[in-house]
Amino acid sequence: MTVTTENDRHHYWQGAFIGDEEAERRLAGLPAAVEAALAAPLDTETVLAACDQLAAALSDPAHPVHGRMAAHLPAGEDAGLLAELAAFLGRDALTRKLRRELGGTAPQRLTRPDAKETVYEAWAPVGLVAHIAPGNAATVAPLSLVEGLLAGNVNILKTSSGDTLLAQHLLAELAALDPTGALAERIVVLRFSSSRQEWLRLMCAPADAVAVWGGEAAVEGVAAHVPAGCRLVEWGHKISFAYLTRDAWQDPKALEALAADVCVFEQQACSSPQVVYLDTEDTDEVFAFAERFAAVLAAVPPAQGAGAEALDPAEEAELTTTELIARLEEHLGLTRVLAAPDGSWRVLADTRPALTASPLHRTVWVKPLPRKQLIPTLRPMRRYLQTAGLAGSRADIAELSGTVLAAGATRVTPLGAMTAGYSGEPHDGVYALQRYSRRVAVQADERFTTTACLDDLARPVEFPAPTGPLVDKTDVQQLNHHVDRRDAELYFRSGGSTGSPALSLFSYDDYDTQMHAAARGLQAAGYDPAHDRTANLFFCGGMYGSFISFFSILERLGGVQMPIAAGTDHRATAEMLVAYEVDTLFGMPSYLWQLLHEEGDRLRAYGGIRKIFYGGEHFTDEQRRTLTETFGIEVIRSITYGSTDLGPLGYQCAESDGSVHHLHADLHTLEILDVGADRPVEPGETGRLVFTTRARRGQSLGRYVIGDLGRALPGRCPCGSHAPRFELLGRLGDVMRVGTFFLNYRRFVAIAGEELRHSGELQVVLSGGGAREELTLRMERSADLRLPEARAVFLTAYPELRTAVEERLLDFSVEAVDGADLDRTPASGKLRTVVDTRR
Repeated sequence: MTVTTENDRHHYWQGAFIGDEEAERRLAGLPAAVEAALAAPLDTETVLAACDQLAAALSDPAHPVHGRMAAHLPAGEDAGLLAELAAFLGRDALTRKLRRELGGTAPQRLTRPDAKETVYEAWAPVGLVAHIAPGNAATVAPLSLVEGLLAGNVNILKTSSGDTLLAQHLLAELAALDPTGALAERIVVLRFSSSRQEWLRLMCAPADAVAVWGGEAAVEGVAAHVPAGCRLVEWGHKISFAYLTRDAWQDPKALEALAADVCVFEQQACSSPQVVYLDTEDTDEVFAFAERFAAVLAAVPPAQGAGAEALDPAEEAELTTTELIARLEEHLGLTRVLAAPDGSWRVLADTRPALTASPLHRTVWVKPLPRKQLIPTLRPMRRYLQTAGLAGSRADIAELSGTVLAAGATRVTPLGAMTAGYSGEPHDGVYALQRYSRRVAVQADERFTTTACLDDLARPVEFPAPTGPLVDKTDVQQLNHHVDRRDAELYFRSGGSTGSPALSLFSYDDYDTQMHAAARGLQAAGYDPAHDRTANLFFCGGMYGSFISFFSILERLGGVQMPIAAGTDHRATAEMLVAYEVDTLFGMPSYLWQLLHEEGDRLRAYGGIRKIFYGGEHFTDEQRRTLTETFGIEVIRSITYGSTDLGPLGYQCAESDGSVHHLHADLHTLEILDVGADRPVEPGETGRLVFTTRARRGQSLGRYVIGDLGRALPGRCPCGSHAPRFELLGRLGDVMRVGTFFLNYRRFVAIAGEELRHSGELQVVLSGGGAREELTLRMERSADLRLPEARAVFLTAYPELRTAVEERLLDFSVEAVDGADLDRTPASGKLRTVVDTRR
């Protein structure tokens, strides 16, 4: 019996380190393990959260993970490699990569690319991706596997037998940071020699894609094991070159930048220049340039660290042979060789333009190539071309970029930046995540008209419970001072309905994500972008966001929109509604109520308004009855439930009544906490709504106490969605302490509707300073409103109010006022439900 020691466990398999014998046994059962792992989809948020935590750990030298990973660094590498890994794994970098390559941060969700059609598309994993990593690039192996995870795949990675266990331990740390265990199920890392062909065959046989890094021989060796129909993703060796126009090659700064590109990685990167082309046919100019460039190259300090390692015999032989042949051809007038006495660099001037690979290690070919000959000279080598470093005028760069790309290059950079990249950059002309994914589609019938995301009908979105302290608007305003300006691209102010206006900061990416989510919610509520003709009647100006947001939402839905905005000239607005055949209104209830009543005759005569989607406030039951019976409105629903800080939080569906909403569970997590203590309420009880937003660039908005009260609704919604439901039950500010009693604004609204059939607006005004506190209920004036009767009804129906009055703790009065005279917030026009003037 073989005993496996800790030192023999070179393989990481779905959460455990194992030895050769166990790895061989598990390889035989790899197909079944893959099928089990693929049974549950992997949410990209799970990957992003774990990667971001790992990035933070790798960035902190004092973190235990940093210390553990440092112990597995390859010889010649330092902590800079861990910083490189951290930069790739950060949420911002991976989110940008997802957006560029797969179009969004939740690419696996089946959503409608055209909101007017019941067709759903998504990026689905190919299944199992086998990654064959090179032995000379420590970061490639783990990062290739992370790309596979981002696409939702199960991944099996082969590292070279001479590698350290950096990849195994790094990916084990990543899996340990995922409390769901989903990542561990999708990670297998084996270390073995390529001569172990049976293992290579076993890991490739069930694969749906095989990603192989290396030269032609490495690719061919792996390709032999790739089954028919399996996608072979080649990340092979490439050749890069520089191209200089006459003005550029005479510029000393251009030559210094070119020398930096040659030396920065000792030409070990695929993007390092191996050939320098000059836009000329004159061989004398080529030789003259070679002399000048040799002097610049000689001035670059010798390599330090990993680049200073001694060459192996094969590399030494190739360098020697290449230089010797070039020196022999000098006698034919074909070449000129300039080399350092110690062999640390070489410039090989050649009169023939054909692309020639360099033996690297600061060895550069210099050749003539007039631009008219670029395509015929380079195109035969198009399979191998990668980066073209260009130097010339602005017009030259524009012209030459198109030419070298047509010849087969996949990257164009300035000199000095050939080996530099940017976040989200395609690799060798393709996006890796698309190579590890499939574009899938589902065509559905008219039963799915209000279903914007098919996944909501299939399974709930579940994430770990939020942790950390509770925060409120004041805390978030303080956090705003620490948001990097690069992450603050869009500024909104709140309407100030619950206090003084506050500032909310967004990146455009975050805003786009939220607008798409709100658009899906609006469809669930019954908005039909294929037929509805919409007037956007939200208030705008003063950095207030509602009008702009719903403009953006309709833009994403492709809906017909008249961006009229709320205004004081109700007649002009009504005339536009009729002239443009508007049938759907977006706006605040208080504004829409005024508009419909002031222009009631005109709009009833028109009779074309069928839908109202409202936000910021609520219509009472009596107001809904009036809108339906008097104006013929067929659909009256919340357009969204949200806040300026957090964006859209909930949406209504066709089965939602009153203030019941579904949670935008792909964006937020909801907790309902006791009003008096920071603990969850019992199921179905009323409490404070606390939201955690998972993805906001540059900001952490966790456990935000939004100031609203609500309760969770049990069971699955009749609409079929798994998204959790909750019912809004007012704001904490709706509850007023008067004397020893707590009175609720919503109770006044309910009594007015149920007992008085009052459909207008109500406002409570609290004042003090005299012998008793005063509560004045301001009711919108109507023909059938009788103030003494109304006061008596409220006192009868509201026992706490009656007791406070009888015990002479409170003076209570009712006033009739015009709707335009009620106090409202300046920016949004929202009704101030409670105006407390007490000191």
